Amino acid sequence: MDRGDRIIACYSNLLLSVSIGFLLFSVVSSQIPLGSKLTVEENNYWFSSNKDYAIGFLNFSDQYSFGVRFNAIYIPSSEQAAIWTAGWNVKVSSKAYFELSLTGEMILFDPAKGKIVWQSKTGNTSVESAVLLDDGNFVLLNRNKSAVWQSFESPSDTMLSGQSLSVGQSLRASSRGSLTSYYSLHMNVSGEMQLRWETSIIYWTVGGPKSAVRAILGSDGILQLLDQQSQAVWSVYGEDHNDSDVKFRFLRLDSDGNLRIYSWENNATSWRTVWQAIINQCDVFATCATNGICTLNASDSYVCWCPFRSTRDSNSECLIPYKPSCESGSSMILHEHMYLYGIYPPNNTVVQTNLQQCRTLCQKDPSCHAASFINNGTPQCHMMNSRYVGGQSDPSLGSVTFVKTCSDPIAVLPPPVPAPRKVSQKICVACLLEVAAASIVVFVMLQFSIGVYLFRRRKHMMQKSALPHIVPNATGCIVFSYSEIKDLTDNFKQQIGQNVFKGLLPDNRLVAVKDLNASIDERRFRAAVLKIGSIYHKNLLRLDGYCCESGRRLLVYELAKYGSVDKCLEEPRMCKRLTWRKRMDICLSVARAISYLHTGCREFISHGNLKCENVVLDDELEAKVSEFGLRTIQAEASSSGGLAETDVRDFGKVMVVLITGCQNADEACYWSYEKWVKAEKEMAMDQRIVVGTDSEELERALRIAFWCLQGDERMRPSMGEVIKVLEGTLTVDPPPPPFAHNQQWPPDDESPSESYSAL
Repeated sequence: MDRGDRIIACYSNLLLSVSIGFLLFSVVSSQIPLGSKLTVEENNYWFSSNKDYAIGFLNFSDQYSFGVRFNAIYIPSSEQAAIWTAGWNVKVSSKAYFELSLTGEMILFDPAKGKIVWQSKTGNTSVESAVLLDDGNFVLLNRNKSAVWQSFESPSDTMLSGQSLSVGQSLRASSRGSLTSYYSLHMNVSGEMQLRWETSIIYWTVGGPKSAVRAILGSDGILQLLDQQSQAVWSVYGEDHNDSDVKFRFLRLDSDGNLRIYSWENNATSWRTVWQAIINQCDVFATCATNGICTLNASDSYVCWCPFRSTRDSNSECLIPYKPSCESGSSMILHEHMYLYGIYPPNNTVVQTNLQQCRTLCQKDPSCHAASFINNGTPQCHMMNSRYVGGQSDPSLGSVTFVKTCSDPIAVLPPPVPAPRKVSQKICVACLLEVAAASIVVFVMLQFSIGVYLFRRRKHMMQKSALPHIVPNATGCIVFSYSEIKDLTDNFKQQIGQNVFKGLLPDNRLVAVKDLNASIDERRFRAAVLKIGSIYHKNLLRLDGYCCESGRRLLVYELAKYGSVDKCLEEPRMCKRLTWRKRMDICLSVARAISYLHTGCREFISHGNLKCENVVLDDELEAKVSEFGLRTIQAEASSSGGLAETDVRDFGKVMVVLITGCQNADEACYWSYEKWVKAEKEMAMDQRIVVGTDSEELERALRIAFWCLQGDERMRPSMGEVIKVLEGTLTVDPPPPPFAHNQQWPPDDESPSESYSAL
């Protein structure tokens, strides 16, 4: 948080821009003028001045892409790998051409398709020429020889030595044959580098506690994450790092979803893999797609096999052999040392239960196709509601999988049972009629009695059957019907907040039911709820269940005894219990909860609406943050609403409200900063706090709060830094005026001191 460090970072960026400028001036002789053209038929190229790189059309099995490739004389043509392509997975015919138009637009045109298949959209940027630099970067230059577009800032699946991947940029793997690739590499806003399948599945993440802003592959073969001061916060070394014989290196996200560093030695005949992100290829999500289960052979290469394909099934895909419509019933097949997961859709229903119950739950659920049971300290049952699954099998895996299959129909009817030998007897017809009549009367009366009993007990039995296998702290959410929601809230009788109602589960647990009162797509709602329901932290309010029925969207949370912090500040008896120590504990608990959402989950989650109304206190006055992730469900997040910096700002407001006791957060922030500047920090504190105040801790708390409130979001600390300051393990400098970037000070006569005296 030292301002000097930020100034150094700015100068570093300036020096980088100047050095790029000198590099551009040094290659004037190899500039490409406007109007230049390349075609597939002529097989012509533009080259870098050192002839190490070429740009032109690349042949992929009689289909062509346009891009940059290696061209060094000692690299055979078969090994001249592509390092950048125009567009993603764009293929053209043998009649296509590429042109740098007179307006400065790069155009890739395919006559066979009769249209422009890719363009750079640089027609209004005063482009005067292009150049392929000696480092492999293809650049468009303006009249000042400044870069207005460059391939290094629009990467495809590869990064060269010296190339950076900044926050917000990504690599995307090329397709495997006719299969579209869903693999990508991202630098997220938390400074983590992640491998993803589609957007929701993160199967590899690296990054330290500090916030990285870019990844870079050095010429020495070291892949690093760098912070704003260009200091490494994470590094990994290729096998041949610092080897002077290595001429070329590159990082590529391969079509199999793995990230690898490749090297070319001067005396080599092929590229050599010197590092890969995931050692066991079967740990890459959906390695086999829908073609089977991944397993390693004797040479540690992966193979895909289908353990549950019928011999009569000619389908090339490996699908679960079950359909909800099978008339012959179903059975569960046991597979040990196997773990499955859903691919389409890529989410599972997770329930905390034992092995036998996991099997029973899936068998009784018509929509369940398979279930995998794992126990890594917490027994979990992962149920899949789709035939399209992936997974892996290995003797080291402790998981057990149950695969549902339709029972085979009976091929041959059993032989008819021979008729019994007739015996001549005299029958009393009147006796038979009397017995039959009496039996019918007794049967009707018995059925009527049972019907009345079941009718009266229906409500109670429905409530009990709703929770047959759920235990406290289960990772799976309870799915309620709307009628069950009405029952447990007594028809929404007791409202305890805006669209929030008090309820009671059949096991006597108190819950809070929030009606989202919004039209939300069912698939997106269920996916978001499963994500939120899988998040557990002692300072996050647990989501117990949800209702998604007939357009109604409701969430069921655990109930915190004392309600929200803003209500406790208003209520005199509760406010008296909120001592200085307790308020600082609340601040620390909230900081830990938000930090967990930002960095502790599989993917970054922004709260988006942090305020005192969404911080609740349990029976021990322990703080829990509620309503996290709701912006994702309701799709209401603004362009900045999903950023960590927004949560940091909102946390600063929560701190100021707790310190001052003033419920108007914006007004309290201005007024408390004014008191702090005038060395009157004690005047900014809630005057209802009688004893226990620590002057040094008050100073530290105000400083970190004002850092969180900085108008320039780049100056705000991370939540990890906030925690260290509140714990007293990290010093904090005096902050600059926090409102300089957004609005002016309020008039002096608008001090909130009158509102304090009224509390």
